[in-house]
Formats: sequence, C-alpha cells, structure tokens
Amino acid sequence: MKTLVLNLSGPLQSWGVGSRFSRRSTQTEPSKSGVLGLLAAAQGRPREASLDDLAALSLAVRVDMPGELVEDFHTARAPRSQSSNLSWRHYRSDAAYVAAVTGNDELVVGLSDALREPKFPLYMGRRSCPAPLNLVGGIVDNGNAEEVLRDLSATPWQASSQYRKNAPTEVRLPIARDARPGEIGESIYDVPVSFDPRHRKYDARIVVRPEPVLVRNDEGVKYADPFFQTVQEA
Repeated sequence: MKTLVLNLSGPLQSWGVGSRFSRRSTQTEPSKSGVLGLLAAAQGRPREASLDDLAALSLAVRVDMPGELVEDFHTARAPRSQSSNLSWRHYRSDAAYVAAVTGNDELVVGLSDALREPKFPLYMGRRSCPAPLNLVGGIVDNGNAEEVLRDLSATPWQASSQYRKNAPTEVRLPIARDARPGEIGESIYDVPVSFDPRHRKYDARIVVRPEPVLVRNDEGVKYADPFFQTVQEA
C-alpha cells in the first residue's frame, strides 16, 4: 500500500457536506467527496462513471492552517423573472491542509500521474477555488495515512511565514481520518456513490480525530495565550 500526499492551500476553499438550496456551508477540513472529486477530475472520469475504486481509498487530513470563515452573498435572476434567487456561500480563506490518500500501489501511482497532467480543471471544492501548483506532495511507501501525516519529514508543515510569526512556539495540528474497523467516531455523509447530476448519492463514513501533531515553531510568539490557541484549533 502507498499513500499519495496532497497539499491543499490557497486563497479560498470550500468543502461542503449536505449543502442544499440557498445556504452552502463548508467543513473545517476537506471532505472525502471533495478530495475524490478532485482525483476523478484529474483522471477525466465521467460523472456517470463508477466511483467504487476511489471510495475504497483511505483518507486522512491534517489542518496546517485553519484559515478564516468567509461568507459570500449571491443574487441571481433569470432574464424574464420578477424575483431574484439568493444564496449564501461559505469558504475557508487562507487555509492550508495536507491530505493523505492511501490505496493499492497501482491506483495511487496512477492518481499521482493524473494530477500532474489532469484531464479536467482541478478545484478545491468549488470552481471558484482552483487547486495550487504544488498540489502533489509525492508518494510515500506507507499504508498508514495517519502515520504519514505525523511524519513531518515526509509531510512538512504547510504554514505561511506570517502565520508562523503570529502562532505560539508549539502548534497543534488537528488530524481527521477514516476510522478503522471497530473504532467509534463522527458519522459524515461524504463518501460519493455517484456524481451524476441527475441523482447524486453519498454514503456515510466514520471519522476519527486522534491526538493532534505537535510542531515546534521557532518563528512563533514565545508567550502565546493558551486560550487563543484553543480557539484557533476549534
């Protein structure tokens, strides 16, 4: 088993789960449907195609910079309509995540190649959120996605210089990962069964949040407020 590392950072990201109608929310970390959708786009996979092989991949995500929640208010009106459609769309601004996707060797290598020469444009949740140029962080010969994210030599901390200067000297990076058999966690409906716009369908997965990764930050504030650090990680 190999693990594909993805660097997900940029001005805007939006990872909605169950968003419908006028309010489009975002999670605090990338959703499995969003990450697998990005991989499917790189392959040029049609929306009607089976997603069984991608859904079987294991996902873990590390929050390197939580960013800020941004709300965007939209109005739209059809040419002959007397009323406007209103929507509120939420994004994570200036956030950075490291995602680890684990699966069989052939599939993981093929996905890495596809991301370097994608068939379709790559987005971080929505079309207004293009993926970064350094999206592919490499392939690690380790079938445990959480271990890959805890190894900072394999997956360095993706925080900006400005963020490091304002952060404390020790920073905790939260992790969210697919549960192993028998583990108890949070149930999230974000495993894509079909991306077909005529009948999109998602299954649930169990997400576990283990102990965060502790990072030493030599550029940080020596006497940071512990309460502020807790709020940042919430």
